[in-house]
Amino acid sequence: MTDIKQTVISPITLTSGAVTQIRRIMEEQSIPEGHGLRVGVKGGGCSGFSYVLGFDKRKEKDDVFEIEGVTVYMEKAHAIYLLGIEVDWVEGLNNRGFSFNNPNAKDTCGCGTSFSA
Repeated sequence: MTDIKQTVISPITLTSGAVTQIRRIMEEQSIPEGHGLRVGVKGGGCSGFSYVLGFDKRKEKDDVFEIEGVTVYMEKAHAIYLLGIEVDWVEGLNNRGFSFNNPNAKDTCGCGTSFSA
């Protein structure tokens, strides 16, 4: 793997609220240089898949995106589940955190972090 960034058109959207919170978290947690936001899926959750959102280094199978100055890593194989997804930041009386609006989800659960495709 080379140090050259591969940038393709992003299949996901980060709202301005999400970008603001991601930058805040990166600063507060002193995320090291070379790390970006990893967006993905994993098996599990009450509907079959759960979202992955965290900070990580680039891996060989990743696509790389720049969204409003935030470097985003996503494993190529996850694109089928995440194409068109919008990651937002919600701050309300009942919940506070990142939310996922996924047009590919055939079913979701009440927690909002699990889906089936």
